Amino acid sequence: MEREKTTAITPSRPPKKLVASGEHRVNSAITAQSVRLVGEDGSVLGVVSRREALDQASAAGLDLVEISPTATPPVCKILDYGKFRYAIQKRRAEAKKKQHVVDVKEVKLTPTIGNHDFYVKLASIRKFLEAENKVKISLRFRGREMMHQELGLNLLNRLKEELGSLAKIDQAPQLEGRSLLMILSSSKSKI
Repeated sequence: MEREKTTAITPSRPPKKLVASGEHRVNSAITAQSVRLVGEDGSVLGVVSRREALDQASAAGLDLVEISPTATPPVCKILDYGKFRYAIQKRRAEAKKKQHVVDVKEVKLTPTIGNHDFYVKLASIRKFLEAENKVKISLRFRGREMMHQELGLNLLNRLKEELGSLAKIDQAPQLEGRSLLMILSSSKSKI
């Protein structure tokens, strides 16, 4: 028995490495033939070949990092890549710390709610608004209650008066199906 010979076909040049968003090409991963080079002090050194840029970076003991890959030619900067990534990570953490997620809390009422129950719901709405969350108030009509929608509107107006300057109305009372909906937000929130 004779075996067939198989030869492996190798590409003439290695495939381009895919760079994830937020990642930067560094040193030999840069594929452009010529780059616009920025020095470590921020001075623009002009358009040079990739090899020359790599030589300047290694002479400085730093890395060549592709900052703007979509520019023509791509912009590369000579810098310490470890410090660069650390600074980016710190900026992201700082931005995440400053952001505030606004939740929409829902409080359900009925037009025939008792006085005590109304004040219990009012207390929870106040708590939500003080935490700078939005509050969706849904008032559900059942059966023949649909014929007396003015009772629901009166209840929501009473709620607005009780809250006073603590709340501002994002969405005025609006009938959707069998529910009367109103959205409130804190008047002291920046949103």
